[in-house]
Amino acid sequence: MLNRIKNLIVPPSAPQEPLPAPLPYPHVALFHWRPADGSVNFGDHLSQVVVARVLGRRGLTLDDQVGHSARLLAIGSILHFASHGDVVWGSGVNGKVPESAFTAARLDIRAVRGPLTEEFLRSRGHRVPMVYGDPALLVPYLFADRFRATAEKAHVFVPNLHDLALVAGEPGVVSPLAGWNAVVAEILKARLVLASSLHGLIIAEAFGIPARYVRLSETENLFKYRDYYYGTGRTDFEYATSIPQALEMGGMPAFDFDPRPLLDAFPWDLWR
Repeated sequence: MLNRIKNLIVPPSAPQEPLPAPLPYPHVALFHWRPADGSVNFGDHLSQVVVARVLGRRGLTLDDQVGHSARLLAIGSILHFASHGDVVWGSGVNGKVPESAFTAARLDIRAVRGPLTEEFLRSRGHRVPMVYGDPALLVPYLFADRFRATAEKAHVFVPNLHDLALVAGEPGVVSPLAGWNAVVAEILKARLVLASSLHGLIIAEAFGIPARYVRLSETENLFKYRDYYYGTGRTDFEYATSIPQALEMGGMPAFDFDPRPLLDAFPWDLWR
């Protein structure tokens, strides 16, 4: 397994630097990746949306003063940004980042995206619970009364940010630079979702819409997609290399998702 993981990891483009925490008092700083130009990539921004919503169910916020400062990593392939002592809830390894970028010697891990991330972290001496799941899978449970699938379109395509230029102007494209709620609403209009955006796939499947990964370029490593699919019990991961091929293949087999283990693993203790 470890050799397979290493084979999936290739040299990256230059990573983005984390934004500084804006609050002057002890608080839980949620790190999520943002493009350097200041735009918002919907999949990464879902980290803020989901964590804020989970906290809100207990009357808490990310702006609360707490007893001890902490930093939380949730949605995203962002573990190469982790620092010593960070708390991890559902994050994953980014396969295009070299192992030398992972420098955190001590992490407080509550859940990870999937078993490939688990194996990678265990191989570096971290204790990892067997709680899998990208927290974006919780969106239907956290916003149960807000979004509804309409099935009014045969399909839509949600590109990865780096693939957006490849499909500019094509019909049925959902830009990952739109607001998170707008992207979710557009995904829910489709009877089949095609995507090179990992979170385009995750949101579709979370709402029970068949989805298929379409690999339009080699920009993104396969690691994060396999990690997600393996974490949902689907090791027979197959992808298309064009939209016509994806339409012929249809969606991947569905899976059952129980939100309780991931919700139970949320680090509530940080807000004591």
